[in-house]
Amino acid sequence: MKLLSVVLIFLLCVSCGDSKKTPMDKDTMEKEKTAIRKVIENETKSFFERDYNSWAQNYAHTDYAFQAWSNRDGTFDANVGWTDINDQLGKYISDNPEKTHPVVERKNMLFKFFDENLAYLIWDQFNSDLDKKNFHHSKEVRLMEKINGQWKIVCVSAFWDHKNPIPADRLRLIKKMHNESRGKNKI
Repeated sequence: MKLLSVVLIFLLCVSCGDSKKTPMDKDTMEKEKTAIRKVIENETKSFFERDYNSWAQNYAHTDYAFQAWSNRDGTFDANVGWTDINDQLGKYISDNPEKTHPVVERKNMLFKFFDENLAYLIWDQFNSDLDKKNFHHSKEVRLMEKINGQWKIVCVSAFWDHKNPIPADRLRLIKKMHNESRGKNKI
């Protein structure tokens, strides 16, 4: 009888646990990708236009939010938690009101949905100088979480190649760059 009770409790626990979720159908996945792209585009546009309120609404205001990027001098900056991100980047936006990087292009965007509320993205980004003559390549990573029905940025990682500018007229020739050597763009 004890064995039967243990087995029944085990089966009850297993049946009450997380059941396998049905994967998103193709139409839903495309809709979610479009929504995520809009958040990413809005965050970038708002940052470069120095629109703090619009920029801030794209982020998860959580203690586990994270942002990191490489610097021109070989160092990196990282912020952990919305308060830290907001303190550094919110201050940067207010202290530097001039608009920058008039053109941003993204290529090779890959999505991985872990479920309907969590997505991982990676892509190649090309960021122009003010004169739109040269672009700098960056590998971009985002972790997105759907919070209260809205996609929010939880993690930003941006790895910039500051040493090898790409002339604007060559940008259209760049195709895939997933496994390229540093500084060598596949054209």
